[in-house]
Amino acid sequence: MAVLTYHAVDPEWSAPLSVGPDQFRRHLDWIGDNRRVVALEETLTRRGHLAHHEVAITFDDGFTSVAKHALPALRDRGMRATIFLVGKMLDGSGGTIDWVDRPPGHPLAVLDPAVIRELHDEGVEFGSHSYAHRDLTTLGFAACVEDLRRGRDVLQEILGKEVTMLAYPFGRHDAHVRRAAAEAGFTWAFAMAMPPRAHASLAIPRVGIYPNDDLARLRMKTHSWYGRMRSSAIYPALHRIRARLRGGAAVDRRDGASGGPP
Repeated sequence: MAVLTYHAVDPEWSAPLSVGPDQFRRHLDWIGDNRRVVALEETLTRRGHLAHHEVAITFDDGFTSVAKHALPALRDRGMRATIFLVGKMLDGSGGTIDWVDRPPGHPLAVLDPAVIRELHDEGVEFGSHSYAHRDLTTLGFAACVEDLRRGRDVLQEILGKEVTMLAYPFGRHDAHVRRAAAEAGFTWAFAMAMPPRAHASLAIPRVGIYPNDDLARLRMKTHSWYGRMRSSAIYPALHRIRARLRGGAAVDRRDGASGGPP
């Protein structure tokens, strides 16, 4: 079982956070032929009883390109998805998209509350991506709880329902962040590395998908052994070797065991 993480699906943005619509559709076609897509909430209720060929599809940040390019492709194939949203972009406080390292030449925008409600009514799942999209491991416990609770409250007001799912910004977490997630009211939290068994519900692993992921890499990343390999002691060394062979940092450097995509 693999939980895949995309961000933008934007034909005009060349960056690690964005795959093109044609590439995304190729991914979905391959997944449709070789894997079974399940809703993320289903993975939570069936944990321990999931088949190795099942995948869930998620998006972080809630960029408008997801609604424009990704969701229609998913609908055409009868596939479900979950989007994790940043609270400060939704509460009218004038929040800006300040967590993107390589923005496109055109203005970035995120889904607004009215669109979120419409998509929710159509069956799209939503979870919180915190309030301010900060590295939560740099915050004190009280500040971390406040950020997570505020982000959850914003989304609950929009959806009119309890929000139980959280995706950590950058995939980063530690013991105090996991405690803060529980204190803020989350039942499930998603990270980017295999968690210690004791923290399983608050550090559920996901796999980042990036522009350099062709179908061969997608096949690898949707195998159950990939997550176990990423959490092993040898993964950081393999990641550094690959980066050196490419002459610099790997394109999907945010998908490391100690980090993760925004």
